[in-house]
Amino acid sequence: MSIAKRKFLYRGKDLEELRKMSMKQFMELVPSRQRRSLKRGMPRRQKKFLRKLKKAKKAAKDGRELIVRTHNRDMIIFPEFIGLTVGVHNGLQFIPVTITPEMIGSYLGQYSPTCKKVQHGNPGVGATRSSQFVPLK
Repeated sequence: MSIAKRKFLYRGKDLEELRKMSMKQFMELVPSRQRRSLKRGMPRRQKKFLRKLKKAKKAAKDGRELIVRTHNRDMIIFPEFIGLTVGVHNGLQFIPVTITPEMIGSYLGQYSPTCKKVQHGNPGVGATRSSQFVPLK
């Protein structure tokens, strides 16, 4: 028995169709928040980031892998980004994010969390009597 590999589809379109689409056609597929953002036009910083990604894509064809670093957490992920690695800033450091087809239409910032989950340790010096009790597990 062979298990068939599931083909990626985004709103009924496969990856090759998405890559061949114009920006207007792609805008009709993304959710309304992203569509509104794209209709308003891209700021200069996002256009500059796209140029850097194109250079990284050329480098990937030559066999070199470039990680493009960015502070643009509000950048929408396009089909051309797939397979590239982007360093997304989280306020402290650049988190490497490898773009996969499932990420299309979402924002880069979603994959670089800005805060850690709080994990409390044992009470320290100066803790009150009630907070010194640590239950045994």
